[in-house]
Amino acid sequence: MNIEQYIRDIKDFPKQGVDFKDITPLLANPEAMRICAQELLNLTEMQPIDKVVAIEARGFFFASLLAEKLNAGFVPIRKPGKLPFDTLKQPYTLEYGMDTLEIHEDAIQKGDLVLLHDDVLATGGTAQAACRLVEQLGGKVVQCNFLIELSFLKGTEKLKYYEVRSLLTY
Repeated sequence: MNIEQYIRDIKDFPKQGVDFKDITPLLANPEAMRICAQELLNLTEMQPIDKVVAIEARGFFFASLLAEKLNAGFVPIRKPGKLPFDTLKQPYTLEYGMDTLEIHEDAIQKGDLVLLHDDVLATGGTAQAACRLVEQLGGKVVQCNFLIELSFLKGTEKLKYYEVRSLLTY
């Protein structure tokens, strides 16, 4: 099965000139979702992982499945004010401004081996901020794992110190 056939392009979303990669058709098909999860797992080469860290919100879909298969914990990274416990914050630059990510202060233990997962790697700013959060808590990012990489946005340049793997590249 070619999972790419379940990725839908939405022109001019969320703004004019952007072609959004919509993964909801993939999520709606149980067989496509199962195969995608297995292929994402294969990208890890089953290396030892203590925690799978995912970025809000679409990163959560496959990260929890990966955590279960890797016998690892699942850790969400969210936008400000969404996590109920004490958090560590990391600001980062967007195309037009700034944003912030947060993680629970007790989510990562010193020496934890971490797989970072998100649905799309675009400019790399969000993933870079997530890696910084993991490292500030003492974790080691062993791989950044994405369903889709938009290579023309050169996000891997911001992640040059990490192993980056993507299932689909556009």
